[in-house]
Amino acid sequence: MKWSRALFFCAIALPCVADEGLWLFNQFPGNVVQDKYKFEVTNAFLEKLRLASVQLPGGGGAFVSPHGLLVTNQHLLGACAPTEAFYAAAETGEQACRGLEARVLVALEDVTAQVKPPAAEPAKNAKASAVQTAEALQKRNAAIERVEKACAQKTGNICTVVRLSSGERYDLYQYKKYTDLRLVFAPEKAVAVFGGNPEKLTYPRYDLDIAFLRAYENGKPAETPNYLKWSADGVKENDLVFAEGSPAATERLAIPAQLTFYRDVQLPVTISHIQARIEDLRKFAMKSPENAKLAQAAFIDLGIQYKLTAGKLIGLHDDTLFARKQNFEKKLKQAVQHDPKLGVDGTKVWDDLATAYKNWTPFERPYEVLETQAGMGSVLFHIARQIVRGGNTDVAAPIDDAVETVLLARYLEELKALGDKEAPLKQILGGKTPQQAAEDLVHGTKLKDPAARKSAADDPMVRLAHALEDPARKLQKKHLELIEALEVSAAERIAQYRFRLFGAADYPDGTGTPRVTFGEAKGYKDRAQAPLPYATTFGGLYHLAIWDIDPYKVPQRWRDAKGQMNLITPMNFASTCDITAGASGPVVDKKGELVGLTFDRNNESIAITYLYSDESARAVHVAVQGVAESLQKLYKTGPLLKELGVPEAAKGQTE
Repeated sequence: MKWSRALFFCAIALPCVADEGLWLFNQFPGNVVQDKYKFEVTNAFLEKLRLASVQLPGGGGAFVSPHGLLVTNQHLLGACAPTEAFYAAAETGEQACRGLEARVLVALEDVTAQVKPPAAEPAKNAKASAVQTAEALQKRNAAIERVEKACAQKTGNICTVVRLSSGERYDLYQYKKYTDLRLVFAPEKAVAVFGGNPEKLTYPRYDLDIAFLRAYENGKPAETPNYLKWSADGVKENDLVFAEGSPAATERLAIPAQLTFYRDVQLPVTISHIQARIEDLRKFAMKSPENAKLAQAAFIDLGIQYKLTAGKLIGLHDDTLFARKQNFEKKLKQAVQHDPKLGVDGTKVWDDLATAYKNWTPFERPYEVLETQAGMGSVLFHIARQIVRGGNTDVAAPIDDAVETVLLARYLEELKALGDKEAPLKQILGGKTPQQAAEDLVHGTKLKDPAARKSAADDPMVRLAHALEDPARKLQKKHLELIEALEVSAAERIAQYRFRLFGAADYPDGTGTPRVTFGEAKGYKDRAQAPLPYATTFGGLYHLAIWDIDPYKVPQRWRDAKGQMNLITPMNFASTCDITAGASGPVVDKKGELVGLTFDRNNESIAITYLYSDESARAVHVAVQGVAESLQKLYKTGPLLKELGVPEAAKGQTE
């Protein structure tokens, strides 16, 4: 049955040989890898990768020695991340990373039969159906609680039931947790994030985004017999690699009608709002160096939002990607229609969603202005809305009056453009221009003082948030009725269809739980058709650092050691592994040895939230050759290199 389903899935999911899939460890398509790469992925291979990999908040890493040593990304260290380089040559000097935890997926099993209630007889009417659904949900939740509790009591592990394919399958995940993590090594922040925000989500990259931690148990280094051997050779072009990570939620079940709405309506509206703010801040920054400094934080935040949104939009304008999605959906609908258990009525979900998005389209712009993107960039308006809605008013973002005025004036312009039917403009503007009203609001509010937020009912910024609350809530209710409820139910039905049709030949959407992907180290052509190499080198980094200007500055030790470095050593590399947000983690070769650590993806990969493509979408990894070269030549970390099993001279350099 597995083979027939896999063949059926391949027949409608073109092309079947692409390196697609956020695969469960207990549902890996070994036959696909065998067919394309002539390599057998054994259960032992997967188990070794799973037991050596660790999850940390926001990403992952892997054990690289039997004594609790693990490698991860520096950007995951939080408050434990140093600005300057840190190295503890002995265990006594290792620095505690308080609040940081790591966990390993030590076991997983299918518990669907224990959790999912048996199918009930069809209800006689809508009321009976609602009661039946509520009872089924209650039974399912109770069953999940029993399974998790019994597992925790028996094993002492963290036990979590993971819902897959919209409830068609439930897996029990057991994690071993390490709460005592100590910093062993981290490079300077300047080289961990070399290039700064301008290089975010782009490639080529030149980042040494790594750090070494040690896990302790009972005050001693943890015994970790399941670890990844450090590769002496590293990765070469076209090598088959496997990446472990915990991808965040994806939207690969989105149908063409949804993607058309995102492409033609939602994303363009969002981009127009971001662009307007960036342009306003640019004009503000050009007035003085002080203004430029004040606007920097807002520029960075808006820049990241713009690149993420634009990346999705560009991907959805890819005719090939869209045609593939339409072709798949057409064949999926045909398969559902001809399935005797689903029938013609099963395809109604696609028509219902298409109609819903068509009806919602006129409301999207006011919905974004009043609800989802309300006051975009303004910290003060965010605090005011949180006060009105009873949310958390603690913010870490800097608050500057001049920058707030720029951003709030833009928001008031957007409200004015909506008109009186959507927002109470007379109450908000009071005859003033948006610029004048913004200045008065910013200068009149006391919300910059955390203590004043507890009794701010009459604050002018809070009054603004209150004035917008009713129209925002009305649109929120309309969106829930027209889109949200249907979107959830449609996604569930489509996921269930796919599960029934394909079974283990298909993979579930991302859930933030450990997955394994595969691909090859490979370059690509960018949108201008310029060829980009599979790997970058230290020579490229030093070329960018020649002017010694932020964000392309390197620490003094790097400048001093340039003559000692092998400049053709790979530093970062790209692969076709199916990587989405949150999926940083170890990368291994066919021998199961560590060849890299995922830390990012390129701009072209953002759209694979909706549909995977290996033409130009790439995961970006730190290469072990570059790490070894740095540890040897720059940081002189002899004991660490010895523990990693790295020989005296780094191998695997490009010719």
